[in-house]
Amino acid sequence: MATLWSPICDQLGIKVPIFGFAHDIATVAAISNAGGYGVYGATRRFPDEITQELAQIKALVGERPFGVDLVLPPGMPEHDSREAIEIDIPDEHKAFVQSIIEQYNIPPATQPGMRTRFIRSAEIEAAQIQSVLASPVNMFACGIGAPAPVIEAAKAQGMTTLALIGSPHHVARTIAAGVDIIVAQGYDAGAHTGTIGTYSLVPQIVEAAGDVPVLVAGGVATGKHIAAALAMGAQGVWMGTAWLFSEEHQGHMHPINTQKLIEAGSGDTVITRSESGKTFRQVRSGWSQAWEAEGAPAPLKMPYQDVLVGDLLGAIEEHDIEPLIHSGAGQSVGYFDQVRPVQAIMDQLVNETIETLTQQQTFLR
Repeated sequence: MATLWSPICDQLGIKVPIFGFAHDIATVAAISNAGGYGVYGATRRFPDEITQELAQIKALVGERPFGVDLVLPPGMPEHDSREAIEIDIPDEHKAFVQSIIEQYNIPPATQPGMRTRFIRSAEIEAAQIQSVLASPVNMFACGIGAPAPVIEAAKAQGMTTLALIGSPHHVARTIAAGVDIIVAQGYDAGAHTGTIGTYSLVPQIVEAAGDVPVLVAGGVATGKHIAAALAMGAQGVWMGTAWLFSEEHQGHMHPINTQKLIEAGSGDTVITRSESGKTFRQVRSGWSQAWEAEGAPAPLKMPYQDVLVGDLLGAIEEHDIEPLIHSGAGQSVGYFDQVRPVQAIMDQLVNETIETLTQQQTFLR
């Protein structure tokens, strides 16, 4: 019987070339235990939490490999000082946020939101990096930015390094930094994404990357997508949205979010900067529509937007403000309409890919 394989499987010690990104410990572990490569999104976690949570994943996966992803954007402030950021937030933006609070009668959050637990800063990043380097993780992935010193330090610890990029122009710099694997992330992707569609982007990055393996992200939802990724010269795929529909991830999800994801089609996602200050694809909601409305101020840059809206985003979920609850998701959201175990999602992906690759032989004479 045929099996799904690419050279990166042997390189990394995985069964199938499917990499799964999630912010949930159980989901990441389940992806690795199902034969893929689970990657934990830890950007919004305190350094001590990263230490504890990576140890928990290690205990769940044993000798199977897993990774961690940090966002390391350039130009962040030096210190973790909320007060220093708040001073520079325009009154216009504060008033707009207050108008949303009043329109939906949102009670205050009882604790800082995910984006205001700390300030995205060089101080926090350095501490997070040290926690990762001291952990038993196998891969250090960079969701935004791939500083050469960080890549070098991770490789010195025996870690595989990976970076997500959204333009062919970023390939040379990424390879120069020493990255082992590149993820070509197309416009279709959820959360932080660029402007070039997956089909246009991937072949250009594969060609420019040379011997560096490339994975495909953005719009990947079925075995047909995985087969297409391999046909374009990639060695595997990087998926995020699919795992939002896993049973394991439901403990990390607001139930209203789950229902909105189930009901969403590919055309129901929008790219907005209102979440973090950087382009962020999410399911359309009253939140994104408020920031798109006439008279709304342009979102601020990261981390100013984080501080402006972070507590409010937390309050929205804490107090079940249904019209404003939303989730990051890619255009692949349209392919999923039920919650299933990670293993079931993985099995379907693998079986569909094998079936598709087998069928493609009929086009050869």
